[in-house]
Amino acid sequence: MAGLKYMSGFGNEFSSEDPRCPGSLPEGQNNPQVCPYGLYAEQLSGSAFTCPRTTNKRSWLYRILPSVKHKPFTQMPCGDLTENWNEVEPDPNQLRWMPFTIPKSTEEKVDFVAGLHTVCGAGDAKSRSGIGIHIYACNTSMVDRCFNNSDGDFLIVPQQGEILITTEFGKMMVEPNEICVIQQGMRFSVDVFGETRGYILEVYGTNFELPDLGPIGANGLANPRDFLCPVAWYEDRQVATGYTIINKYQGKLFTCQQDFSPFNVVAWHGNYTPYKYNLKNFMVINCVAFDHADPSIFTVLTAKSTRPGVAIADFVIFPPRWGVADHTFRPPYYHRNCMSEFMGLIKGHYEAKEEGFQPGGASLHSMMTPHGPDAECFEKSSTAELKPERVAEGTMAFMFESSFSMAVTKWGLQTCQKLDKSYYQCWEPIRSHFDPNWKPSKH
Repeated sequence: MAGLKYMSGFGNEFSSEDPRCPGSLPEGQNNPQVCPYGLYAEQLSGSAFTCPRTTNKRSWLYRILPSVKHKPFTQMPCGDLTENWNEVEPDPNQLRWMPFTIPKSTEEKVDFVAGLHTVCGAGDAKSRSGIGIHIYACNTSMVDRCFNNSDGDFLIVPQQGEILITTEFGKMMVEPNEICVIQQGMRFSVDVFGETRGYILEVYGTNFELPDLGPIGANGLANPRDFLCPVAWYEDRQVATGYTIINKYQGKLFTCQQDFSPFNVVAWHGNYTPYKYNLKNFMVINCVAFDHADPSIFTVLTAKSTRPGVAIADFVIFPPRWGVADHTFRPPYYHRNCMSEFMGLIKGHYEAKEEGFQPGGASLHSMMTPHGPDAECFEKSSTAELKPERVAEGTMAFMFESSFSMAVTKWGLQTCQKLDKSYYQCWEPIRSHFDPNWKPSKH
């Protein structure tokens, strides 16, 4: 959207005021007896008050009316959004979904919230530990209604169609090959411009952060300066017919009514904000000698658990890059993993499976379920001339990796009708190359 402005940085102490109201940020204090322009001061806390400074997150919002002014919440149907991980029996098989259906606008109007479908997850929002993976598929903008997630953070990955997200902090336009994060408790509304689809990684009880770089050094992977945060924007709009707040709370949806727009924040400051990031800015690290580095080198954001080095969830991408390793099988190796791996494809073809894995589809390789290149990929890559080559050109695949053993929902296994029952067959042609008479070549 032309004209949208952003501030750059990750987790910075930002401050912003709508230029229509200069001086709307109080000077020298957070909560004056009377705020400039007659505004209300409201703090949004994203961490406990007593967290160390390095993890303490909060923002002060200066708004026309406080968010507490609303009618009582009442429960509403959740549709295909769920936290019930016991709807169906567990399935340890390799799972692959064809592209998820986007509803036709000529048949029914579906907005972002109505178009949320939970594919898999684990854990519990009440105990503040867990993960949910959702698809959104919609065709119409949210009108006089907004959403907030009291359970956790949403990392949104658009796959088809740009989305304009209006938040209490301002507006963000997020296009395919960009991501955005809406942190716990932040109210937002989504405008779309046609048939729209994407993926959501939800985490309970922690926030996304940049991974530690270790011996990589001070620079690399996703650089902090490339993250963008919106600038203050407000509307002083009365809604006589009622504005609907939709609240995801303990895995259920609730609504309440108020007679004004919640996007009435004239100014704000703090380090607890929504943000977006363009995946093309990722500085790729890769092997330049031999062997295949672990995919953790492609981590954009991580949501850490209390165990060092173990994530509740990592967001990992497989971007365009050079492959130059000598004497090496270059595609991803065959693997069994103590983590769960959910993959999606924004555009192009995934390098380990040229066919079958399509943009807007997904795969899940559950904890300790074997996976790896299909037979065709193995044969081709085992005999390929190892010259420098571009890998994943024009492609962007990603992975939500979690230490939780995720359960697939009834919608994911049955209702969506997109599960590829023939997925296992891509490994069926793999044949033995074992030669008991093999001898090392003489150099």
